[in-house]
Amino acid sequence: MDEPKPSVDPKMEARMNPANPDQTEVEFLAGPHSRLRELGFVIRTAREFIRGFQKLHFVGPCITVFGSARFKEDHKYYQLARQVGSALGEMGFTVMTGGGPGIMEAANRGAKEAGATSIGCNIILPHEQHPNPYLDLMIEFDYFFVRKFMLIKYSLGFVVMPGGFGTLDELFEAVTLMQTGKIRNFPVVVMGSEFYEEIRATARKFLDEGTISPDDLDRFLVTDSVDEAMDYLRKNVVKRFGLKQQLFIPRQ
Repeated sequence: MDEPKPSVDPKMEARMNPANPDQTEVEFLAGPHSRLRELGFVIRTAREFIRGFQKLHFVGPCITVFGSARFKEDHKYYQLARQVGSALGEMGFTVMTGGGPGIMEAANRGAKEAGATSIGCNIILPHEQHPNPYLDLMIEFDYFFVRKFMLIKYSLGFVVMPGGFGTLDELFEAVTLMQTGKIRNFPVVVMGSEFYEEIRATARKFLDEGTISPDDLDRFLVTDSVDEAMDYLRKNVVKRFGLKQQLFIPRQ
């Protein structure tokens, strides 16, 4: 006798069903559609942009922390991200993450413990991504590209913790935007020198083959030290952007 299948939330089932008219990127990336449906997609993404602008406009100077959603509370990288979130909060930054579990939860948790504002830009996924309980403000997005835009637009820098494909995507997106001059003076700190050693080796191979320039390797700092990371951000955010430390007081 077959076991009964677990029930699926109707809204989530609608998002996972490509034939459903409420589909998001699954539908959009499946190829061209009628002009009317394409217009509907543009309108839906415009609404997400507007909602993001409204919610994030007054959140204060942000640093975004990226990393895997799969690390548990007892993992060393969860604990490191919690320290990072706390240190950022003590500096007066608003801490922004993707809003989910794992590294994101840890950074938001550290920010809350430091009395700082904690924000999550959550992506709606059928698996693993759910908002963590340490958020002062949570915004949900259907579209990855809208979410990434918001995380860059409202951040003065990134801290990249150990993660998977999504984390690497966000890291190289930021580095590419700096390389092409689309954003400037955007500090990126990569935490976890051992975890990212192969990525660093690959970047050095890019340099040897001439596909990147020598100064491209200086577009991010790799460290295991929270203090070094904070000093780097203090130098490249507070001083470079002309921000005064007394303005970095989290709202009560």
